[in-house]
Amino acid sequence: MSHLKFNPRTLILLLMILAITAFRLLVTFNSDELKFANFSSIGAVALFGGAYFKDHLKAFAFPLLSLFLSDIILSTTIFSKYSSGFLYQGWYWTYIAFALMVLAGRLLLKKVNVVNLLASTLTIVLIHWLVSDIGVWYQNPAYTQDLAGFWACLVKAIPFEIRFLEGTVIYGALLFGAFEVLKAKYPVLKLQTQEL
Repeated sequence: MSHLKFNPRTLILLLMILAITAFRLLVTFNSDELKFANFSSIGAVALFGGAYFKDHLKAFAFPLLSLFLSDIILSTTIFSKYSSGFLYQGWYWTYIAFALMVLAGRLLLKKVNVVNLLASTLTIVLIHWLVSDIGVWYQNPAYTQDLAGFWACLVKAIPFEIRFLEGTVIYGALLFGAFEVLKAKYPVLKLQTQEL
């Protein structure tokens, strides 16, 4: 006989992550190729996973898996010309940034409220900007391989990071707002003391 217990909280969190990640694909497939580049749900997913999954493995695995699956779909379809055989050049910097963003959600969103959510959103945008752009700058002949070259890369990325901030705020409001409403309506979704 199995001693595994069904946890509706984990299932709802996972379904919400998958649903909001699908928006990343829908927006990208239904727009001009780069018009909404970085207007994405992945930042919100990182914060959401970090904030609500109390199990460390799930907190990192589910958001990273959603990023990976959506990256696979995008890199084999409309972004195939940017693919370097596996995903895209410098993909690992994006994944490092994403893991750090989940960690920021775990550390900064121990209590979910508007102030903490805004502070953590700004933090992860900064993390995304600094870390993921290493992959754009490093060994790229368009930039000098020094601090000035990295700064030039960062400056060029500002419009993309503004869209990343906008996407994180909008999708974050949807994710966090919806889950807080669901928790209020269905107490079974609240964190139980044995899960701490």
